[in-house]
Amino acid sequence: MARRPLPRILTTGGAQLARSRELARTAADNATDVLHPLIVIARGLRRLAAAGRRRWAQTPKDRRGPVLFLVGSVILVVAMVPYGPLLAALTVTAAAAWQGRDRTPPPSEDPAEPRTQRLVALYEALVPYFSAAGDPDPLYAHGGAWQKAFPDHRFDDSGRLCHLVIRYPAHFTDGEPEARARIEHLLAAKAGRGREYLFTWNEEDNELAVTALAPLPHGIPAQRFVTAPGETVLGFTDPGEVPRTLPLSFGEEQRDVPPVVWRTGLRSTEPHLLALGQPGSGTSTLLRSIALQALRHGDVLVVDGGGTGEYACLTGRDGVLAVECTLGGVLASLEWAATETERRLVAVNRARQAGHPPPDDTRRPLWLLLDRPTAFTHLAASDGRKDPQTLLQMPLRHGRAANVTVVVAEQFDSADALCDAVRQHTRARVVLGPATPEQVKAVLGAPPHTTPPAAVPPGRGYARLGTGPVHRLQVPATPDPYDDTVSEELRRAVLDLLPPRTTPPDGERVPENGTPVSEETAKAAEAVDAVGTVETVDASMTTKAAVPDRS
Repeated sequence: MARRPLPRILTTGGAQLARSRELARTAADNATDVLHPLIVIARGLRRLAAAGRRRWAQTPKDRRGPVLFLVGSVILVVAMVPYGPLLAALTVTAAAAWQGRDRTPPPSEDPAEPRTQRLVALYEALVPYFSAAGDPDPLYAHGGAWQKAFPDHRFDDSGRLCHLVIRYPAHFTDGEPEARARIEHLLAAKAGRGREYLFTWNEEDNELAVTALAPLPHGIPAQRFVTAPGETVLGFTDPGEVPRTLPLSFGEEQRDVPPVVWRTGLRSTEPHLLALGQPGSGTSTLLRSIALQALRHGDVLVVDGGGTGEYACLTGRDGVLAVECTLGGVLASLEWAATETERRLVAVNRARQAGHPPPDDTRRPLWLLLDRPTAFTHLAASDGRKDPQTLLQMPLRHGRAANVTVVVAEQFDSADALCDAVRQHTRARVVLGPATPEQVKAVLGAPPHTTPPAAVPPGRGYARLGTGPVHRLQVPATPDPYDDTVSEELRRAVLDLLPPRTTPPDGERVPENGTPVSEETAKAAEAVDAVGTVETVDASMTTKAAVPDRS
């Protein structure tokens, strides 16, 4: 029996049928777009009619007659009013269009979905570090429940993680710094780069709290801080890290900022300070800020090893003994500082043996501020002269008893040239500018508890006083007031804090070098010319002032 061929439409008409269906679908879509207003009105009329039927069914039978009479009266009145039927038709059409609109709510995006994905990714990244083979009930496993591992988490308005509490198994070696560093590096990368994170390890409960820290304010200008004598504000830190705040003026507003206060004097356990940083990190700004605060209650001797003249604004001011930037002047000034320290020690010892209070000329604080002193070390070695750092041994070793404070600022590339006395007796430490955790630990003696930020403004770093905790630090803006590249507001703030110019008292003569020297001072200078020191008599107290022997 011969097989009958299939119809032509079933063999060769597949493409035509598909094309016909596509044309029909396109025509239907176009017709729907064109007739969409009519469809909406028809849907609205149907909904109004359904609502009317429901209302009529709910009306009691004894009230249906009055309702029909009222509806008929309204229709009669509308028909008698000019343009009444037209207005009634427009009203019904508008009501039908409103009732026939599409009420389907748009699909809302779940804001928690991206955040959940972030937590799942973070959980999966921690599995290789917190999982152990043979654990019968693992807290971390691929595809496990992250809700048990993250009991608390918060996100900011931008959807970034700002706080997270992580539970980790007891077998994790949380007492090893290397293991902690690996976890902190992973969390800083997964939680979002470009921010600083604070890691708080709770070994007793096997929990780790990760908090994204807000950036420290870096535009606070130099001003008079509400501090007691012997207190110096190094900068500002995070709220809750220190038990006090200072009222500060920040532009036109007033705010309370937690400070990092360094205490000096007879009972200080950190009488001297060392600041290290990269070029342009703000170490000179820190020295200027300390100098402005020290001049309120003491005398200042500045050694400028950078040779850029950033301390020229202090020259000739009340309380500023000298601003030295040459090798000869530095040697003479530091030699006088060592002699002055020894003199104060002898005077204090004699007064105590006699049962008297210390003399007044030993109570006024003396500050030695040295910016890059290693530059003079190389110059002294090339000239075959004494290293100026060797003259700091007396002020560093006995400065606390003599009310003498030494502040040294140096760069990282020259830190190896610092003498042993500076390294041993500077228990207050500051690191400014970009630095690795290893560099911060080498200087401060402890690693920072926060991740280093991506961008570091000038004056931003870490501080540690003795064996205390490591604090984030932001030095107040104290630029060179003679620098035209700085804003006028910041320069004016520094100029307002500078003491007035020194005015020579009556009876003084001006020698050839232009320095006012009285007759008594000239006689004393001739007697101690070999040492290069003079004794000047002030109206209020007796102090020692350096006379550099630059010959």
